[in-house]
Amino acid sequence: MSTIRVLVVDDSAFMRKAISMMLGDDPEIDVVGTARDGIDAIEKVKLLHPDLMTLDVEMPRMDGITALKKIMRENPLPVLMVSSLTVEGARATIDALSAGAVDFIPKQLSYVSLDITKIKGELISKVKAITRSRFGQFSTHLTNRISNFPRPSQLKTSGTQIVTIGISTGGPFSLQKVIPSLPVDFPVPVAIVQHMPPQFTKSLAERLDSISRLEVCEAEDGMNLSSGKVYIAPGGLHMKFTRTGGLPKIVISKDPGDTLHRPSVDVMFSSANEVFGGRVLAAVMTGMGHDGLEGARLIKESGGRIIAQDEETSVVYGMPKSIVDAELADAVLPLDEIASALTSALMPAVPVH
Repeated sequence: MSTIRVLVVDDSAFMRKAISMMLGDDPEIDVVGTARDGIDAIEKVKLLHPDLMTLDVEMPRMDGITALKKIMRENPLPVLMVSSLTVEGARATIDALSAGAVDFIPKQLSYVSLDITKIKGELISKVKAITRSRFGQFSTHLTNRISNFPRPSQLKTSGTQIVTIGISTGGPFSLQKVIPSLPVDFPVPVAIVQHMPPQFTKSLAERLDSISRLEVCEAEDGMNLSSGKVYIAPGGLHMKFTRTGGLPKIVISKDPGDTLHRPSVDVMFSSANEVFGGRVLAAVMTGMGHDGLEGARLIKESGGRIIAQDEETSVVYGMPKSIVDAELADAVLPLDEIASALTSALMPAVPVH
């Protein structure tokens, strides 16, 4: 297997060195160059043809987002943002993900404690997963893909009360293709678990709200679940559901504390199944690992329906693959068909006159 060629872009010499050393420790990754600002990055991409680029946001001469937009127009490749864990850093990261970056790695700002090394495992695993996916080959046009799977008509059931979506790597890019495409009269609430740290989920909710017909918010404990509203689980906390006086409400909690991810797709799916039974329509989209598999199994056993994103349009075909491999998917769909599938499953057909 050929090595993965990576370009590291950061205005800090320390960060360029730290990221290069972390990646260089893996024999399957070759750091082919570094760049200190956006202008330098554009030239190095043309010269070195890397498989993937890590990119800082705040840089002199040309910032990361400006460079990213130019690179995606002229020499598109998978880009992994290296983002500060601040409100401003989160907003900038969501902007970058909206402009075509496929994912991000949060960095600590304390150079003295060398906290940056804490991201080493995540950095390496994301670089490998993204470049080895079909998306990592980076066909820039994700529309009009033809899935090899049939289009089952089994998604339409009576009485569906909630749509739940589990998503991870590549999520912000993908959610921007789905949530804004849902109609203003969408008849049930939509609950989303996106693997992200605090601050980032709030910025993601604000971005999606600004471009969607539905209201999108970061979920808070005690909120009523309302039809036509989208709730994103807050980073670092689980989103569950309960009924109070017959009305479904959101519960935000640190428990359980032993999950690999918090928020966890499995926790949300399992709770939705407990509260809504077989009246759940769940979608498992792009992401590493298999979070959501056990929860989807419970939903399916109760009579709910499951959509899995297809391999061709997934940034990383991990979470949806686990659903397909377990034969839990009622439909395996490309990204551009998920919104219409959700809509047609839940809304009555408009008669043709």
